Amino acid sequence: MADRVLLLEDDETLRGQLLTLLSDRGYIVDGYADGASGLDRALEGHFDIGVIDLGLPKKPGLEVVKALRAAGIDVPLLILTARTDWSDKVAGLDAGADDYLAKPFHLEELIARVNALLRRARGEVRSSLSLGSLEINLREQIAYLEGQAMPLTTYEYKLLHFLMMNAGQTLSKSDLADYLYDLDGDRDSNVIEVLMGRLRKKLAGASGAPAIETLRGRGYRLCPSEG
Repeated sequence: MADRVLLLEDDETLRGQLLTLLSDRGYIVDGYADGASGLDRALEGHFDIGVIDLGLPKKPGLEVVKALRAAGIDVPLLILTARTDWSDKVAGLDAGADDYLAKPFHLEELIARVNALLRRARGEVRSSLSLGSLEINLREQIAYLEGQAMPLTTYEYKLLHFLMMNAGQTLSKSDLADYLYDLDGDRDSNVIEVLMGRLRKKLAGASGAPAIETLRGRGYRLCPSEG
């Protein structure tokens, strides 16, 4: 059964982007533009995680967090804050939020935070990712292929890690750039193609290694070995 996300964000553009992205990743999303409406929905129905902007109209996000905790709702809550509002971040965590994300942020980072909070809530904190003969030790940040450590650059590791986290899903070049680069960094798609080529070479020939599939006009997908 799909997880249900309560999304409270008054910025229409950002709310639309998050609704689309979360829905594409298999979540059921209830989105609201103000705190009062979102809180009413939260108190009357089930949801698995809340993503709550602190700067909401009608009822501030901080008050929503307090009300949810006071009502005994203990699902993970991720708050969204302005980058410079450190006091708001502290107040949000003190009120019962589990994590915060400062604006502006990469959309893929929000997905990663949501996934991590849900895993933690279920006691599923993972120390590794594996697919066929490929394994990534998340604590060491080392990838192993057929039990041998892979010689990877920083960006090759980050790209492989992201592909593993989303194994079987199609990832666009924009998705990959959002994850790999800083907001104001070099987002040349040719770099991604070069990195993909290097990873393919390093995975090639290994028994049971997954394959990186190119979907023309759509992006890339990490697939299990057919063998």
